[in-house]
Amino acid sequence: MLDAIVLADGSGTAMPVVGLSLAERARRVAVRAGARRVLVARDRAAIAAWWSEAAAVRSVLVVRATDQLVHPPLVGGLVATAAERAVAVAPPAAAATDVAPGAYAGALLGRGAAADQLVAALVRGEDDRALGAAALAAGAVAVPHGEIARHPATTTTERTAAARLLYRSIHKPQDNAITRYLYRPVSFPLTRLLVHTPVTPNQVSYAVAVLIALGCWLTARGPMGSAIAGTALCLVASYLDCCDGEIARLKLLSSKFGAWLDTVVDELSQLAYMLAVGWHCRAYFGVDYLGALGFDPWLWAMAIATLTYAISIYCIYFNIIVVVGSANSQDYVGRFEVVAGAEPGSVRLRPAASQPIATAGERHPALTWIATYAPYIVRKDFVSWLALILAVGHQTQVAFLLLVVGGPATAVVVGLDHLRLRLQLRAIARRGARVTRPA
Repeated sequence: MLDAIVLADGSGTAMPVVGLSLAERARRVAVRAGARRVLVARDRAAIAAWWSEAAAVRSVLVVRATDQLVHPPLVGGLVATAAERAVAVAPPAAAATDVAPGAYAGALLGRGAAADQLVAALVRGEDDRALGAAALAAGAVAVPHGEIARHPATTTTERTAAARLLYRSIHKPQDNAITRYLYRPVSFPLTRLLVHTPVTPNQVSYAVAVLIALGCWLTARGPMGSAIAGTALCLVASYLDCCDGEIARLKLLSSKFGAWLDTVVDELSQLAYMLAVGWHCRAYFGVDYLGALGFDPWLWAMAIATLTYAISIYCIYFNIIVVVGSANSQDYVGRFEVVAGAEPGSVRLRPAASQPIATAGERHPALTWIATYAPYIVRKDFVSWLALILAVGHQTQVAFLLLVVGGPATAVVVGLDHLRLRLQLRAIARRGARVTRPA
């Protein structure tokens, strides 16, 4: 089990940077690293009594928050090692250049007897920088920290630079061009305001759900003006939806419940808007819009789309939960290849293609562009804008048609992926191998 000590005996540790004090941010970093207990040590004398309450098997992580902002990549590599002594060091191309490459960067780890020795040195008042340098000289494992890991934060200028560094973490690897260039530039200023308030990511998700519900109600009422207003409100909710993840990453408030809440709101909002615009079309254009068919085409279309949406959701979430180990549909993987697992008799499934559309051989630049951007047209961030454009042009029936067609089309694609995945899992089971599940 891991315990952690946050060194916060400087006057600057209470200064806020992006909504959190240096000490509180370091505490959250330690908790995310897996620390069972965290002591924010503003007085070295308190460390001895706190450590005496630790379990017999001892590991301690020490994080310096006296004069620097820290983020999880500072300590992630330390905790992952099995070494008795490990020290976080600056990599050759660190964002903050106040620490020389290979030098102590503000975090160190001790296990067993090394943990007792480290705590005893801190109680005696020894400087952690000297302890880190001495540990490296004595052969401790040097672990280069990751990106956006630390920055000095003593002066106003340093704190401003530290905030700029931290704001880089709002971009997710899964962000597509539409999100990065159309959504983030709007959501980011709002996030910069919200991080300085007590608003939590989950509260933002609840607000998004309320806006979506109101937008769908307006859309379903019937009049075209109401549908335009409702669609616009759903688009506003899409922008606000970016803020919950940004706040969570900046203030280290991510949680499994929050991830699932965000995901459920996203999925239900797409289905709810499809039903709302379908009900609007039924009222605005009439049941006989396509002629006397003897049945209600709007209701049939809504039923078919709902069924295919449900099939798609099942296939997608089986994929990301069981195989990928995620709560984010953006992590969906279409094809997997079987590779050896870490343990004897085990295998794991690895993504077989890194691009949404894979083509063999040399490609024309136009094909590369299509392969990169064509999958975006079925994503919520693109659909939200297209729906508003069509509504303003009084073409809500076209928007509904596209949403309805998108249901079966998506169900076919992910259904085939799901069938292929099931066959892979069955073949692995027949060989007597065990699939290593994601943590």
